[in-house]
Amino acid sequence: MPRLMIRNVSVLVVPEQGECRVDDAQDVHVQDDLIVAITPTDPSDQADEVIDGTGLLAMPGLVNSHTHSPMVMMRGAAEDLAIEDWFNQRIWPMEVNLTPERVRVGARLACAEMLLGGVTMFVDHYFHADQIAAAAIESGIRADLAPTFFSSMEKGTEAALDATRALARLHPRITACLGPHATYTVNEDDLRRAAEVARDEGFRIHLHAAETDDQTQASLDKYGATPIQVLERTGVLDAGVLIAHGCGIRVTDLAILERYADRTAVASCPKVYLKLAMGEVTPIKGLQAAGVSVGVGTDGAAVHNTLDVWEAIRMVALTQKQRENDAEWMTISDTLRLATRGSAAAAGLTGKVGVLEVGHQADVALVDLSGPHNQPLHDPRAALVYSVRASDVVTVLVAGQIVVRDRRLTTMDLDEVVADARSLAHTLVDLSAGGAVQHYDP
Repeated sequence: MPRLMIRNVSVLVVPEQGECRVDDAQDVHVQDDLIVAITPTDPSDQADEVIDGTGLLAMPGLVNSHTHSPMVMMRGAAEDLAIEDWFNQRIWPMEVNLTPERVRVGARLACAEMLLGGVTMFVDHYFHADQIAAAAIESGIRADLAPTFFSSMEKGTEAALDATRALARLHPRITACLGPHATYTVNEDDLRRAAEVARDEGFRIHLHAAETDDQTQASLDKYGATPIQVLERTGVLDAGVLIAHGCGIRVTDLAILERYADRTAVASCPKVYLKLAMGEVTPIKGLQAAGVSVGVGTDGAAVHNTLDVWEAIRMVALTQKQRENDAEWMTISDTLRLATRGSAAAAGLTGKVGVLEVGHQADVALVDLSGPHNQPLHDPRAALVYSVRASDVVTVLVAGQIVVRDRRLTTMDLDEVVADARSLAHTLVDLSAGGAVQHYDP
């Protein structure tokens, strides 16, 4: 069995509680897909392959805990719009143009962007998920995929359930969730059906809920229940769920979520909330007090513009301080823990990814903090939260395999990936066909 060693590297240590720290001069030993030891540097130690980590910091590969990866094809094509117009005038009319090929080409570009930025796993919610899986397998990234469906789609629910079952059997780096779109686009019968399958077959559910307070109020007006109450009465919370955004979660909802905290997570994508002027951000302090795991995501690049999780981490720290009017809240250590352990929990892989510890998957990002934007380096932890750029990532491992070496992809030809996306992108953003896949009216 081949052994790989990252020699003489600084290692970010993220405990379950308390301060994170950086241990210098460490050797990280990898066998197959696992971290088997982390020891003080010993030049006499040998391995089948040695990566020189001198001057670099090793940290858990980042997890993008909620995105729609093929939407990189719409990057910059829906700007300066309110959320209603963003959906109804741009995004959902564009998605009429989706084809398996266009989704695959977009997903390949997304995987390339994420790997080069130190993202070793993404949690996706989109159409033609089999094509996203193909791109993930090719690129070497880890993915949790939820095939999206609306109740308005003919045979959409059962087809999406079947797609989830197929994905779950596809590849060791691919996991799958059931993907009803949202509480306002999927009726309660279909939510109950998804919850039933999730419980019976061991799946989680990944959906959008309480994205804004306006959505929560609309749900109360139409159904006499908040989106969180809808999730409870349809069995979704009981089955286990990743909730995207949750900015409209109210104080009264927190007591409900606390009852299901062991199987509930929320993904926060704060740049999106600012850009669409949504009014609120995810109530992370209340969620964590209720025992609910929170992870960091980018949402799709059609609104976030990048799949840069470093940017999302920074936005989480800043917006949470502003939300709570407390500069001492969301400390550097708490932010790093949320971005690592929290995002691993949001991906359903607690105990497998999210930390550099023996027995965990060897998903590792090596970061160079020598750039002028990180210097002088008084605290490398602060640099990781507030200064680091995606371009500071040097080498990336996923499941013990080197997928980025010296800032270059090893699994795909980046020039080809970008050229393919450029050649097809115009066909996806063309609105001349008319129609839309859905109408935003929560």
